[in-house]
Amino acid sequence: MTPLTEQITWLYVEDLERAARFYADGLGLRVVVEQSGCRILAVTDTALLGLCQRPPPRQTPGLLLCFVTEDVGAWFERLVSAGGHPDQAPALNDTYGIEHAFVRDPDGHRVEVQRFLDPDWRQA
Repeated sequence: MTPLTEQITWLYVEDLERAARFYADGLGLRVVVEQSGCRILAVTDTALLGLCQRPPPRQTPGLLLCFVTEDVGAWFERLVSAGGHPDQAPALNDTYGIEHAFVRDPDGHRVEVQRFLDPDWRQA
């Protein structure tokens, strides 16, 4: 069996141009694939975000995109400036040992930016 090499999180959106602008401007993602009604943007070399336009009515799945950063406040402000709707301002969450904030993208998907308080969180 061949190994997994990339990860794509797909979002179904009502307006592809609006969604692509939000993620490109808000997170600085670049488009790596353009297809009729869909775009794939690079988050890292192996993590990708796919956007596909679907006409309303559509069902919005329970989906949360989480991006890890050392500067939650700056990313929260940048996403709001890019057209996101503030859902929860930056705050500490003692239960999970994180600082995080939430923004809704233009289609209502919940986007979290978070910072692990434990610098060795990958070894935990």
